[in-house]
Amino acid sequence: MAAAPAMKTVWNWSWMMRVFGKWALVAFFSLAGAVSPAAAHHSFAMFDQTKISHLDGVTVKQFNWTNPHTYVVVEGKDGSGTTSYTLECSSTNMMSQSGWKFNTIKVGDKVTVDFYPLRSGKPGGMLKTVTLSNGKTLKAW
Repeated sequence: MAAAPAMKTVWNWSWMMRVFGKWALVAFFSLAGAVSPAAAHHSFAMFDQTKISHLDGVTVKQFNWTNPHTYVVVEGKDGSGTTSYTLECSSTNMMSQSGWKFNTIKVGDKVTVDFYPLRSGKPGGMLKTVTLSNGKTLKAW
């Protein structure tokens, strides 16, 4: 009676590299996709959160309901003419929880804003609250 052939393990490195190499690429791009939003996000150091600026009766020029941040551009008159202020808000999700909707403010609306100004002194900052023409005040952070 002949003996059964011994089991021989054959490592096919080419096959293993094709299979595991694909999984390594999938894992790499999954991790890269997961960390990209965090890497692209900025700090809030550019805003002076020890001061609050107030603009009364400014006109909404733009309202961008976007992630990761919503932006409002308002225009107000000062001693030298008209100045535009770009005000950064929270995410659409956070603002929705505070009562905002994509159409809460529209171009041409008159609003009052309180915001943390930019440390650079440029017109703009982080919007703290907006008071609508109907008297309703909404938080932006």
